[in-house]
Amino acid sequence: MHSIWKGWQRIFALLVVVLMCIGCSKVPSSSYNPWAVISVPTDAKLLDIAFTGNPQHGYLVGSNATLLETNDGGDTWKPIALELDDSRYRFDSISFAGQEGWIVGEPGLLLHTTDEGGSWSRIPLSSKLPGSPISITALADGSAQMATDVGAIYQTSDGGKNWQAQVDSAVGVVRNLRRSPNGKYVAVSAKGSFYSTWEPGQSAWVPHNRTSSRRLENMGFGENGQLWLLARGGQVQFSDPTKPDEWLEAKNPEFSTSWGLLDLAYRTPEDVWIGGGSGNLLHSSDGGKTWEKDRDVEEVAANFYKIVFLKPEQGFIIGDRGTLLKYQPGAEPASAPEAA
Repeated sequence: MHSIWKGWQRIFALLVVVLMCIGCSKVPSSSYNPWAVISVPTDAKLLDIAFTGNPQHGYLVGSNATLLETNDGGDTWKPIALELDDSRYRFDSISFAGQEGWIVGEPGLLLHTTDEGGSWSRIPLSSKLPGSPISITALADGSAQMATDVGAIYQTSDGGKNWQAQVDSAVGVVRNLRRSPNGKYVAVSAKGSFYSTWEPGQSAWVPHNRTSSRRLENMGFGENGQLWLLARGGQVQFSDPTKPDEWLEAKNPEFSTSWGLLDLAYRTPEDVWIGGGSGNLLHSSDGGKTWEKDRDVEEVAANFYKIVFLKPEQGFIIGDRGTLLKYQPGAEPASAPEAA
């Protein structure tokens, strides 16, 4: 009798553990899905998106020298073929200020347009440039800022003819790098073991220890300059808006998850979205205090690498295998795109 009772105790304990795991792995489902899957004529990994002064006219860039153009706000896209010496360039970043645009990529590529992408010219880069350019920001006519994969930052004010170094030395190989609207940068080290910050006027990057034992995946800036970070194991954390050098308590929107969080973007100061692996998309309407899961996009077989809001009502999610989602409030539930 005693052995039977012990057996039931073990079964009961196992059921409790299973139920707890099920409960902690779930996050509330979002009541609506504002994302529509857009068909694009490529299966390349998409990496960045930008629009010209015309909100209907924009470009997508990605691996294998992928350049796509839209003239209807992102509903349809057509490929643009550039005359390059190799089709294997990786276009990492694109940016426009009015009609003037820039593309940077690896290895060592810089493209420039002054007619909204009607024509692109290649600007030679010095062989002494530390690393390959992975980020470009158009600032004004003839002015842009470029950063490399080792944290070198350069700026031009004459259309790319001359570039001035903004830091005395590079920071080292980075996993990712972000720029705030007011010119500050944050970079995560290649192994995710620490992060570094830089702001205009500083001669060098400032290194920072990570906030926990978890490896860093990605970092960036909120609209108010507040830092955010994504760490291994599905962890998200925000810096204290009143004490920039301190961090608020870390949160796990979904416990016991095996997928990673890859990018975060603010639609408004309170409306926040996080993209992850295997079609995972999280949403917070209270600045990151609580989270819901957009389950309508789970069938999209892709990793959501980057979320971009050009303005509150114009946003996109981009990912691998030619994945593109467009923000459309009231859109029908997302479905997997047809093969390109």
